[in-house]
Amino acid sequence: MHPVLFHLGSILIPSYGATAAVGVLLALFLAQRTARIVGVDAGKIWNLCVIALFAALICSRLLLIALNWSALRLHPSWMLTLAMIHHPLLGAFGALAAAGSAVLYGRGQRLPLMSTADALAAPVALGLSFEQFGALLAGSGYGTETAARWAVTYTDPLAALWSGAPLGVTLHPVQAYAALGFLTLSICLLLWLPHRRQPGDAVGLLLLGAGVMVFITEFWRDSEGRGALFSGALDGPQAAAILLVMAGGLVMLERKSPIDS
Repeated sequence: MHPVLFHLGSILIPSYGATAAVGVLLALFLAQRTARIVGVDAGKIWNLCVIALFAALICSRLLLIALNWSALRLHPSWMLTLAMIHHPLLGAFGALAAAGSAVLYGRGQRLPLMSTADALAAPVALGLSFEQFGALLAGSGYGTETAARWAVTYTDPLAALWSGAPLGVTLHPVQAYAALGFLTLSICLLLWLPHRRQPGDAVGLLLLGAGVMVFITEFWRDSEGRGALFSGALDGPQAAAILLVMAGGLVMLERKSPIDS
C-alpha cells in the first residue's frame, strides 16, 4: 500500500495523517448539519469539536513521549517521527481526552448533554471511517495472513518502520472492513437522527454499532501489541468493545423523562 501520500521536496506527507485530516474536516461540517437537526447551537458544536480534537492530539502525543522518554532523550530527532506512530492505546487515550474535554466545554456552555452527543454520533462514525482508510494505506492495525483474492500486500519499508506491518505477506484488509462498516453506520445515524424517540438514542446506537464493529473486525486483525485476556480468548479492543455495547444499551433504555442536561 502507500504509507506516503506524496512528497513536497524532502517533506513526506503521510497517508494516514492526510486521510484522517480529511475525515476530521468532513466530520466537522457534518456536525453543523446534525446540530441543526437536534436543535443545538451549531457554532458551539464547532468549538466543542475543535477543542476535543486538540485535546486528543496533545494528550496522545504526550503519552507517547512519556512511554518513550528514555529513547527520546538519547535521540531527540526521533520526536519528528512521533506523528507517524499509531497504536490502540494511543487511540483509546486520545478518545478519553477528547470526550472529557467535550463534556467540560459542553457543561460550561450549557449544551444539552444527550442532544449534543446525538449531534456528534454520525460525524464521529464518519471520522472513524476515514481514519480506518488511512490506516489501510499506512499499514496500521494490519490484518491476519490470508489467501483471499482481495488481500493486500505491503512492500514499502516505511509501512514496517511506522506501523510494524509485515512486508511481502498477503493480509486481510481489515481496515477496509472497518472503514466500510463505520461509513454505513454514519449514514444510518444521519438518516435516523430526525426520527429518534428520545435524546441519546443516536449516540447509544453509535456505541452499540461501534462496539459490534470493533469486536468482529478484531478476529481479522493481527494480535501483535493488542493485549490478551482470558488466556487469549479476547484481546484488549474486544474487551473495550463489549463495554461499548453495554454502554450503548444503557443509553438507549427508555426513560420516563429525557436526560438532557
